[in-house]
Amino acid sequence: MRTRILSTLVLLISSIALMAQNQVHQSDVRFVAVPDHADWNYRTGENARIDLQVFAYGVPCDSMEVNYEIGPELLPADTKGSLTLKNGRATLQIGTMKKPGFRDCRFTVKHGGKQYKHHVKVAFSPEKIVPTVKMPADFEEFWTRTKEEAAKCPMTVGRIFVPEYSNEKVDCYLIKLQCYRKGQYVYGYLTQPKAKGTYPVVFNPPGAGIKPMDPLKTMYFAENGIICFNMEIHGIRPNLDAATYKEVSAAFGNGDNSYLVNGLDNRDNYYMRKVYMACVRALDYLTSLPEWDGKNLIAQGGSQGGALAIITAGLDKRITQCVANHPALSDMEGYLHDQCGGYPHLTKYNEQLTKEKVKVLAYYDVVNFAKQLTVPTYLTWGYNDNTCPATTSYAVYNSITAPKEALITPINEHWVSTETRYNQMYWIKDHLK
Repeated sequence: MRTRILSTLVLLISSIALMAQNQVHQSDVRFVAVPDHADWNYRTGENARIDLQVFAYGVPCDSMEVNYEIGPELLPADTKGSLTLKNGRATLQIGTMKKPGFRDCRFTVKHGGKQYKHHVKVAFSPEKIVPTVKMPADFEEFWTRTKEEAAKCPMTVGRIFVPEYSNEKVDCYLIKLQCYRKGQYVYGYLTQPKAKGTYPVVFNPPGAGIKPMDPLKTMYFAENGIICFNMEIHGIRPNLDAATYKEVSAAFGNGDNSYLVNGLDNRDNYYMRKVYMACVRALDYLTSLPEWDGKNLIAQGGSQGGALAIITAGLDKRITQCVANHPALSDMEGYLHDQCGGYPHLTKYNEQLTKEKVKVLAYYDVVNFAKQLTVPTYLTWGYNDNTCPATTSYAVYNSITAPKEALITPINEHWVSTETRYNQMYWIKDHLK
């Protein structure tokens, strides 16, 4: 097990700190909030402190009032107050935690009649965070049966060359796969090296939502000798125009009424059952490719895609590596236990979430699939992520008993850099069979 932490260095030149902070693009007001521990980590019972700077147009804001709220990650604040900046600076004691987790310090200022917000989270013994979700007694039995049922559906494949996404090094194909039941399909873009030979394969499931796909975002895999399959999960052709996609997405619903609650009354009818099996069917197709090297099959994705990467690796032993960014669908019932839960935060916002629905969610929670992993796994997440909170990423990571590594980027919200994406590819290459 190896963990790396990328942190903001404390008390460096202000301009460097400014560039390092997670900021709103082109904002007139900039915050620099730096914990007094360089790695943003504390032991439970240890007090944390944040040094705060606020700049307007790059000039320190003197005598500006800063309102703050402090509380457990994505839970109500237990401390509120205000402070006044002197020469643009202030120090705030943010307390401690008795239980492993995160404290979130949320700042608000007014400038020029407009309100600006910022936040920073620090960790307390995060390596000891324990998930709240329990594995159902028949978890493995349920998924074994589901896979057997899904395997009865014949695999039919449609494959069309896509010249606009191809180049001198890479061929791109639009793929249509029948999965789960006859007449149900998913689509995806397959990008592969143009040169003859056999190659590792990366299965790349999508983030949440119903939106167009852009295979150019992962073209670097094929350009570096790795076949990549970007798959959607809804059975909607990915080459529709953006306006049509917007209409389709609206028809599926949003928030508490999205596809992520469709059929949640029954574990056999939940929408994501088909999705998880579509991921397995994608592996059926990818392992049939004559260009596959027959050895290396990697699941990789971010957010919902990170969840599906872990889930697929837990469901199917054909996967040889797993790489995931800030996985969604993780420890989803956390809010019912005074701990933040994972995206889509159903146990926080959905008032119609019955005990029966919560029981169904346990069969689909990433934590329980993470416990099934047996292959090298590489996870990345940021502390300031409110979409897929750090608590839930740790709940997943701490549940993995397979060989694992983590790249923790405290300052990151719900994003990873281009450099991190390329480094994941290099990690994959370093772990090929």
